[in-house]
Amino acid sequence: MTLLYSIPDTCRLLSIGRTTAYLLIQSGKLEAVKIGCRTLIKRQSVYALAGLSENQEGS
Repeated sequence: MTLLYSIPDTCRLLSIGRTTAYLLIQSGKLEAVKIGCRTLIKRQSVYALAGLSENQEGS
């Protein structure tokens, strides 16, 4: 199970662009962590933004 998504993965999952992803991070709607120079998005943050619970994956 993936706990963190890269920016490109997040964009694909939410059907948004990079600029929108970073705007959502800045606004606090997506929760990001920095590991080295990478910005990664928390899985639960992606699901919350999409209005899904994590147990709905693949439904």
